[in-house]
Amino acid sequence: MSLDLLLALALFAFVSSITPGPNNLMLMASGANYGFRRTIPHMLGIGIGFTVMILLVGTGLIRIFDTWPASYTALKAASVLYLLYLAWKIATAAPTTGKATGQPMSFLQAAAFQWVNPKAWAMALTAISAYTPDRSIWAIGLVALIFGAINLPSVSTWTVLGQQMARLLKDPRRLAAFNWTMAALLIASLYPVIWPE
Repeated sequence: MSLDLLLALALFAFVSSITPGPNNLMLMASGANYGFRRTIPHMLGIGIGFTVMILLVGTGLIRIFDTWPASYTALKAASVLYLLYLAWKIATAAPTTGKATGQPMSFLQAAAFQWVNPKAWAMALTAISAYTPDRSIWAIGLVALIFGAINLPSVSTWTVLGQQMARLLKDPRRLAAFNWTMAALLIASLYPVIWPE
């Protein structure tokens, strides 16, 4: 891979990892409700889960969508339904005084979530299509490695942002309003999936 292509890949990995999407919005909500330390498994699940996803997409799953385009439509429909369910869970999370009593997403839940996250699918398919034209194992591994190195610090930013906002959210009414806002933004993040250009 040329240096120009490597830099373009790193920029794509950074921009797609740091911009709002289902993972980042849920991390922000988790940081606000549970704090940074309790959200670490969620962050690691995203970083490692997405890296594994790129490897598996690049080494074979992309061919399924090439062969049966309807399978991608079915995946998008399932993803949208699951994200609507998650938005409802975030919106209706019971605000508490003091520490949140619920559980943040676990490592395995966050890793598994990548498989129904429309933004993760779009990122993985674009990365493999654009940056591994020969689909060699070496190129796919390099794409996964770069995403893994860039993704975790990027998503951690959203957890820190949520944690910092927690000071403003000590009032249960403010926390409830924040959770409803995060749920609405999560639903809004589905717009490009439901109505692509």
